[in-house]
Amino acid sequence: MATDDITTLVSTGWLADHLKDPDVRVLDGTWFMPATGRDARAEFETRHIPNARFFDIDDISDHRSDLPHMVPPVEKFMSRVRALGVGDGHKIVVYDAHGLFSAARVWWLFRLMGHDQIAVLDGGLPKWLDEGRPTEDTPPVIRDRHMTVRRRPEMVRDVTQVAQASKLGDHTILDARSAERFRGDAPEPREGLRAGHIPGARSTPYTDLLNADGTMKSPEDLRAVFDAAGADLDKPVITTCGSGVTAAVINLALARIGKTDHALYDGSWTEWGAFPTVNVATGDA
Repeated sequence: MATDDITTLVSTGWLADHLKDPDVRVLDGTWFMPATGRDARAEFETRHIPNARFFDIDDISDHRSDLPHMVPPVEKFMSRVRALGVGDGHKIVVYDAHGLFSAARVWWLFRLMGHDQIAVLDGGLPKWLDEGRPTEDTPPVIRDRHMTVRRRPEMVRDVTQVAQASKLGDHTILDARSAERFRGDAPEPREGLRAGHIPGARSTPYTDLLNADGTMKSPEDLRAVFDAAGADLDKPVITTCGSGVTAAVINLALARIGKTDHALYDGSWTEWGAFPTVNVATGDA
């Protein structure tokens, strides 16, 4: 059960109590791996939490990049979010259909753009449904709302910055992919990528941060996971994964334990695994 905090994580009970508050906005941030063949928007249109709006991670991204769902230009983020009727003064709750997976990416993106009043719904849509709470299939009534953006560049890293951190060892790099992919024992789901991990990184599968029901572990248990991974949290942290989605689950967990100096490698393994001039390590950390 989440300790409700509108800047990190709120429970289904909190959302149920505040669902009709005029300053609360709910976003469905579901994203599926392409190989699943599932359509997140279509599933949203069939069933969603009342008055939720669909946040399309692939659309609200930088289409000038060949990499998937990279951080969008500020102007694009502002216009897309405004079109969702989300803006200044709103408390945002974002969920996904997995439990806790892609919603953390939306949480991180809003915080990158300077909006702190956003939380992930702990356990997501599965927990909401398991508790018999209401859903609907009708679109919300959208009212335009201005969104002020103050981008925080310290929250995101590019391949050059990560390569320097890997070489110098002055950051802790945490990888949210499975241990098998981290070691290089399992093939990457995207073609053309080398197998393995960023030299010096530590394996921290995002699933290790969650309970069996898809909710996030307690702060005490999260610290134990980071300790077991050999993560030196006295250093600033860079998170990474396959394409910058589940890395944000680690950022959310770090925020839950009170750590503030952490950034996300936006290109993640989709970029690093294809980049010809950076090294790849295999095996355990």
